[in-house]
Amino acid sequence: MNTSAEITRQTFDEVIIPTYAPGEFIPVRGRGVHLWDQNNKQYLDLTGGIAVSGLGHAHPELVKTLREQSGLLWHVSNFYTNEPVLQLAKALLDATFATKAFFCNSGAEANEGALKLARKWAHDRHGPQKARIVSFHNSFHGRTLFTVSVGGQPKFSEGFGPLPPLIDHVEFNDIAAIEAAMADDVCAVIVEPVQGEGGMTPADPDFLRALRELCDRHQALLIFDEIQTGMGRTGQLFAYMEYDVVPDILTSAKALGNGFPIGAMITTDDIATYLSVGTHGTTYGGNPLAASVAGKVLEIVNTPAFLSHIRQAGAELRAMLEDIVTSYPEHFSEVRGKGLMLGLLLSEAFRGRAREIMNIAAENGLLVLLAGLDVVRFVPPFIITGEHIREADTLLRKSIDAWIRKT
Repeated sequence: MNTSAEITRQTFDEVIIPTYAPGEFIPVRGRGVHLWDQNNKQYLDLTGGIAVSGLGHAHPELVKTLREQSGLLWHVSNFYTNEPVLQLAKALLDATFATKAFFCNSGAEANEGALKLARKWAHDRHGPQKARIVSFHNSFHGRTLFTVSVGGQPKFSEGFGPLPPLIDHVEFNDIAAIEAAMADDVCAVIVEPVQGEGGMTPADPDFLRALRELCDRHQALLIFDEIQTGMGRTGQLFAYMEYDVVPDILTSAKALGNGFPIGAMITTDDIATYLSVGTHGTTYGGNPLAASVAGKVLEIVNTPAFLSHIRQAGAELRAMLEDIVTSYPEHFSEVRGKGLMLGLLLSEAFRGRAREIMNIAAENGLLVLLAGLDVVRFVPPFIITGEHIREADTLLRKSIDAWIRKT
């Protein structure tokens, strides 16, 4: 078996199906908001594993929880249940509008389950003619064939047809467009409270209220995809709480497990009855390891003090990024997003070049992301401090200056 010393970035090209184009360095350990690569180079991580590692890397309480559970029980089949998943379900439901939960392994699976539930609910309650799903341009809901079809970015579904039918896409934040699209054959509307992959664009409160009213009028279910916004990312446990619009189904993943794979779909008693025994399932979903970690994450995050810290850190990060826009007005036009889910939009003259900044920043020890081709994305761990943000400011300005010199 190869040792880590024999593993290089070239190994990826030799052994992995090329669905990704990873950076030239390989992270080998992390602590808090920092990562180190094979050469022991340190990076300030403002990616959080794409909004996953809310509590940072190797959080001591999560490490302790996982070690304890790993010595007790790893897995049982779904012919049985387990204590950690029931404890997690009770805590998650107590904290939200929902009364029933389903656990799986990823955000895509959570959305797959939500969409299947919506179709099954509509079929059994209203008949097979009520099957249309409405989504929004630039949305992203996962990489299964169903979820990539529902997502509003054709680049992710091209070449995989024929795609599932009866899925329509309309403009995000356009009330007139969704009013025109709604009819009694719609079974569900699915929306991200803040579009992540689509450019870090928040929903307008009036838009989400209109979705709720339209779904009620046409007897359709409203699904909130909170996979990226959830578990505190926007400053509330879930973004729907800030908007004061309650969905029928909500999906969560990413920060729920802080890097340990887990997804969740939550809903109400009445809707949940339509997924009866045998209609849906997953082998690993809700296993004791994932559930124990997620339960500890929820315990840590869902306190007034911790959520207040997220809001404060988000305000500080936004202020830093707005200063970047002020300092480089020819290159950046605005800051988008909420809480610790922010994007730096390139100006019209430099659209399509966000990856160049991301790559140079990595060379300088700062890890950032993309949201499309035009937005530099920042979704750092929730434990980020003012000191980290000042460090990020220095590294980001250094990287932007280097990028400008190359343009």
